[in-house]
Amino acid sequence: MGRLYIQNLIGEKIFKCKYCRVDSASHDDIISKDFRGRFGRAYLFKNAVNISLGPSENRNLTTGLHIVNDIYCSSCQQILGWRYEKAYEESEKYKEGLYILEKERMLKDGW
Repeated sequence: MGRLYIQNLIGEKIFKCKYCRVDSASHDDIISKDFRGRFGRAYLFKNAVNISLGPSENRNLTTGLHIVNDIYCSSCQQILGWRYEKAYEESEKYKEGLYILEKERMLKDGW
């Protein structure tokens, strides 16, 4: 098995995995703070790093049926949120390819 590649983000405000403190997303990539996840408040991001994706699955969320992949920290394998692969409702299509990171699973660095 090879060495794990960890990407370090540049910027003042970085979200990190709560469990291993590896960078996960930049504050600059937040699209919305108005989401709910399994563990409470969640943020919608246009980009996330140091993650691995679980298998695609249909999930009935608050806004309807979506195909999503759970997101895991690539360092410690803790679940961090999910990625929207496909939205069935036309009004939800803007979420496709975007990431939900749960606030409860993140630490803020540089705030």
